[in-house]
Amino acid sequence: MLNVLSVTSPIFLVIALGFLAVRVGLLGPTDARALGGFVLRVAMPAVIFNALSRRPLAEIADARLLGAYAAASLIAFGVLFARGERARAAMRALGGAAPNSGFVGFPIAALLVGPKATIALALCLIVENVVTIPLALALAESGTAERKTGPRELIGRLARNPLMIAIALGLIASLAGLAPPAPVARAIDLLAAAAPGAALFAIGGGLVGLDFRADLREIAPVAAVKLALHPLALLALVRFAGSNDPEVARAMLVMASAPVFSIYVLICRQYGQERAGSAILLVETALAFPTMSAWALVF
Repeated sequence: MLNVLSVTSPIFLVIALGFLAVRVGLLGPTDARALGGFVLRVAMPAVIFNALSRRPLAEIADARLLGAYAAASLIAFGVLFARGERARAAMRALGGAAPNSGFVGFPIAALLVGPKATIALALCLIVENVVTIPLALALAESGTAERKTGPRELIGRLARNPLMIAIALGLIASLAGLAPPAPVARAIDLLAAAAPGAALFAIGGGLVGLDFRADLREIAPVAAVKLALHPLALLALVRFAGSNDPEVARAMLVMASAPVFSIYVLICRQYGQERAGSAILLVETALAFPTMSAWALVF
């Protein structure tokens, strides 16, 4: 429990700093939104590009684990996407199927299994960046555009999305074995390093003036799926399919049990779901203290 607290408590502290900065007038609400836009359109694409481009896809250690994680994520996604307007349902589904594997799950997994947590992180990031996030964006875009545009316009909107561009470029670089020139690579590293803190700070600033009480009936199912069903589905699938390395599987289970990733609220904002997205992020992160500790003891 103390290990989990040492990793997750800084997340709350940075969110609280962002909240206080806007609350006391040090920054305005528009400043917090501008910072969030920077994270979503610039810094986080750099994180995704680095995650995908710097590890050859052929080096993935266990295809069975990759398939199990993808299937568990799709199960969690499908359960929450089954109801409601498409864009709204897609954001709820993303909140239940896309953990903060890099900034919360990985540090805890590294404490438990050591260097092999890096392999687990690579497997998780491939599924999240190639399957879960693109699926949610595609469904959300189709929901907002289904009465206005056709498939060609929808594809065009997805092609202009910075996250989708980063995913595509990262995969191309990985498959082709390409690397950007050293100055460009260092610039990408600087932008990627800015993503975690800036995202959490912007989320905190966006919480000022929001009232979450009316959203509890919607938040509870999403949190239950993310913190319980997603890791449970992964555990069942791993036990069924087997694994070459139980330590990597254990690390992936910890990552699957993590709360939703930090820029979730910024993505929700694009589809008018910022209020519920903020509440889901906070509730999942708060409840992750005990739940992640419990899942870490399973293997």
